[in-house]
Amino acid sequence: MSESLIDSPAEPRVRFLFAHGAGAPMDSDFMQAIASGLCECGVEVVRFEFPYMAQRRTGGSKRPPNRMPELLECFREQIDRISEKDDGLPLYIGGKSMGGRAASLLAQEYCDRGVVAGLVCLGYPFHPRGKPDKLRTEHLLELSCPTLIVQGSRDPLGNVEEVEGYGLSDSIRLLWLEDGDHDFKPRRVCGFTREQHWQAAVAAVARFLRV
Repeated sequence: MSESLIDSPAEPRVRFLFAHGAGAPMDSDFMQAIASGLCECGVEVVRFEFPYMAQRRTGGSKRPPNRMPELLECFREQIDRISEKDDGLPLYIGGKSMGGRAASLLAQEYCDRGVVAGLVCLGYPFHPRGKPDKLRTEHLLELSCPTLIVQGSRDPLGNVEEVEGYGLSDSIRLLWLEDGDHDFKPRRVCGFTREQHWQAAVAAVARFLRV
């Protein structure tokens, strides 16, 4: 597999640099569904893999995620590579879970420089699983970069009751998917399906990207 996957409509109106989460690669069912759905809405979606995930493909071992400084270095390289195109397409960055967190740590810097137009996080890991006191929200309290977070209402890494008390920046829009878990999957009794929530996420992101 190549180092990146690009889903591009015939006439893209915006570009989204989309990073995967800690446990699944860039071509997982989730990543594929979101990327193809956004492409149908006029978004060019560029997916890439962090070094540890790329090494899993060739090394055969299940390597743990790189430390955050390495993830950020990789993400910076991707942003810089794409911004060199200078083709006028607005660039948004984001990702699933860990990928979204990495993007969120870079968004303000690149937004201030006029490189990035906004941030999209799908299933943001507000805290580690089972450790609600270890918050990953400090940089989100003063964020001024336009941001959309799509979250399952019962996400074990930040559910609706928890997140409502965090005091996040007013620049952050939150969309809650009813009864969704970290992958937006609801329980059967909810009346929704995982695919419906994925479609709702695509529609919300497309609206946020103004396409």
